[in-house]
Amino acid sequence: MLLELLERVLIYLLKKMGMYKFLILIFSGLLIISCDSDTDVGEFVVGADYLAIKNKVISIDTVTVDVSTIKLDSLVTSSESRILVGNYDDPLFGKVKADSYFQVSTTAFNLYSQNSDTDATGYVFDSIAMILKYDDYYYADTTKVQTLSIHRILKKFKANINNSSFYNNSSLNYNDTSIGSVSYRPKPISKDSINIKLSNAFGLEFFNKFKNNEITSSEEFADYLKGFMITSASNSSTSVIGFNLLSKVRLYYSKGTAASGESYVKDFTILDAGKQFNAISSDRAGTLIQDLPLSKMKLSSTLTENKGFIQSGTGIVCRVDFPNIKQLKYLSDKGAIVDAKLIMKPAKNSYSKMFPLPEKLNIYVVDNYNRMKSTLTNSSGENIVAVLNSTNNEFDEIVGYELSLGSFLQKEMLKESDSKSGLLFTLPILSKVVDRVVLGDQTNKESKMKLQIYYITY
Repeated sequence: MLLELLERVLIYLLKKMGMYKFLILIFSGLLIISCDSDTDVGEFVVGADYLAIKNKVISIDTVTVDVSTIKLDSLVTSSESRILVGNYDDPLFGKVKADSYFQVSTTAFNLYSQNSDTDATGYVFDSIAMILKYDDYYYADTTKVQTLSIHRILKKFKANINNSSFYNNSSLNYNDTSIGSVSYRPKPISKDSINIKLSNAFGLEFFNKFKNNEITSSEEFADYLKGFMITSASNSSTSVIGFNLLSKVRLYYSKGTAASGESYVKDFTILDAGKQFNAISSDRAGTLIQDLPLSKMKLSSTLTENKGFIQSGTGIVCRVDFPNIKQLKYLSDKGAIVDAKLIMKPAKNSYSKMFPLPEKLNIYVVDNYNRMKSTLTNSSGENIVAVLNSTNNEFDEIVGYELSLGSFLQKEMLKESDSKSGLLFTLPILSKVVDRVVLGDQTNKESKMKLQIYYITY
């Protein structure tokens, strides 16, 4: 840490002094470094004989850090290439639920491409099924049985007239009567599929549309079969499961009788990822974040037991502000922030094997209305992420998420206007997972957030 800080100090001095003066400093052997290890204030004397300037690096850990929780307006969930279905009760985030809507289609509108249309009269319907293929994603407890129910969408599969995207709060009207259901125990990392038998009445009607050449184009197909909605029908479900877009509806039919004739299948797949989206919601009644305000406002951690909350899918994010950072410029006529470390600890008892901690957090610079302006970058323009330091300390505790934000705080300190920017923390994937994390704030005794600033005077 000392060497890393020294490197930053030298780079900063190089920029301030210019290369010529800095080389004189080095070749004159006038670089003297000292450190006071008995206090929290480290003093580094850099070039003490150079122009009679004494440079100090002061360590500051008393700057106020405000933490709050925000609910984003909505998240785009179409074209994310994942069918997300299930529900579970989260002790901190409430009742979390994901339903999926999608449209299937085909590029061939006859029953069996190798035969002529006149042969269609000899075909008979056998059965129809929906086949869901796992995509390895799951969250919460997959040991319990989950029940899925499939419904037909009633109206055209179309987003808002001014927008082609679907969101986590989007929905389409669907028939309350289920055309198929299954109870199963999820095995999300296996190569298996879930085969859900659909209603024979629906299947026969669907089959006859092709047999009688009533559907001959994509438009006619979408007009008849507008799409499907899959929902978790069990209140006892304890997980959310992901399925990929290779999932399909399969029509089984034969020529002659199923026992003695030739058997065939016809698959209907998701050809347009934009016509698939997930509606993700949470009932937060009774939780610390049940009173989340509109997206332009924030819920202070002082009202949520000194914690900030983040959850993908539902649009819950954590904001961090440094309201008094401009006061640092009054420490010295000439001074600058050369580095700053923010350490954020997951709240105690908020994570487990069932609710694992994400490895990274993405960070965005936001204005007073929580509008994202840019990603957080360092002085070189590289994106900064908060990385989980999972090295156990002497008390067998996870240290937390760490990031360097000296460049950001330096800019905030020197701002001439009264405007202040904050930092918004999210998970790397926003729209097609329901992972979450809870962070302690600066006054949380068991999971305290810490900010260490290194300020140089010259």
